[in-house]
Amino acid sequence: MKKNYLMLSAGLIILVILAFNGVIFYKKYYHEVTLCSLGNISGKANIGGKFNLVDENEQLVSNTDVIDAPVLVYFGYTFCPDICPIDVMRNAEATELLFAKGIRIKPIFITIDPERDTPKVLKEFTDLMHPEMLGLTGSLKQIKAASIAYRTYYKKQVSEDEYYLVDHSTFTYFLTPQKGFVDFFRREDSPEKIAETISCHLKKT
Repeated sequence: MKKNYLMLSAGLIILVILAFNGVIFYKKYYHEVTLCSLGNISGKANIGGKFNLVDENEQLVSNTDVIDAPVLVYFGYTFCPDICPIDVMRNAEATELLFAKGIRIKPIFITIDPERDTPKVLKEFTDLMHPEMLGLTGSLKQIKAASIAYRTYYKKQVSEDEYYLVDHSTFTYFLTPQKGFVDFFRREDSPEKIAETISCHLKKT
């Protein structure tokens, strides 16, 4: 009788351990799936496409020249007083977190204010934000075409002042050479969330 009781107790302990490990595995798996699968719009959104711009080194570049590795693309302008610097620094921090995991990614900053954001101005800005960040500018027509391809919004405020502001959307886009557009991030997304989500996406490829 005592022997049967001990065997039953041991069996229950084993079941509890297995159940506990199962819960841990499920939570970990569900967390990873949620990061880059549930609600993921990859392949469902017509975002991204061809563009021809000028980089911060005054070189003509196309989308294939620029997206030669996993990239984070952000549309903004260097004279932006508050939103752009915060978002771009956030993207730079996410890039560093990925570097620490051995994942190479290139942050890209496309200006929506080409009249003021010359290649020289862009280079000073991107070098300050992150050594791997690439700044892109171009003609008003080229910038508009790139903005339309990525479905971004921007509008220059009417002002005679040289310090005019530009209203714009604030999404950051994640793309790879193989898949093109993969995912996007909002302003409220933390560097940690961006890094984890990108890491998850790249594990699936």
